Amino acid sequence: MDRIRSNRRVQIDESQEPKYDVAEDGAEVNGLRLRLSDINVTEDQEPFMGVKVRRRASLHRDYKGDYIDVASHPYLMKILQKQGDKQVVFADKVLKFTGSGKMKRRILLITDFAIYILDPETDALKRRISLAAVEKMCLSELSDNFFAIIIPTEYDILMASTRKTEIVTVLVEATKSASGEVEVAFSNSFEYQASAELTKEVQFEEVEGGVKTRILRK
Repeated sequence: MDRIRSNRRVQIDESQEPKYDVAEDGAEVNGLRLRLSDINVTEDQEPFMGVKVRRRASLHRDYKGDYIDVASHPYLMKILQKQGDKQVVFADKVLKFTGSGKMKRRILLITDFAIYILDPETDALKRRISLAAVEKMCLSELSDNFFAIIIPTEYDILMASTRKTEIVTVLVEATKSASGEVEVAFSNSFEYQASAELTKEVQFEEVEGGVKTRILRK
């Protein structure tokens, strides 16, 4: 069995949970191998093409790829080996929004073939999505952390991550070989299929000190 080797480890500060100003339905609430990208990614190298109003810190950033040290988690190794994926291009903890509007901490893994959503508390695989099934990604034009992955044959995913720029860049690159480059759509209001029977709209508004986000039932 091949072993994954990573040249670096990134310490995750679990105490610093990202905070989001979100209104949900009108209520306000606050072998495998790793590919580590060491290049200095600038805005013109990303699929944003100047449309996105970006945080200054994200304009020039070293992308690391694996932020959780996948090789040190036997259950992740087992899941990936069982599915036959050969290359991990991104791994990190994110916040995922459920159909009921709750925020759940999840592990997001992106390989050369699929997207994995896992529960870090139970070590359970919650969902695996083929890259070929991804139609587009939806983002606002503002400096928030939200993004939606649109999967027409299933239901969509709304997540939040401080590494959103890297996730979008990685997915665009990964889907080139899977199904053709995924579309990246920018709008301060977009819809996503939260479940088979539920469509929601995400609205973004720039306010003093940040971005206000609303998630509304359609």
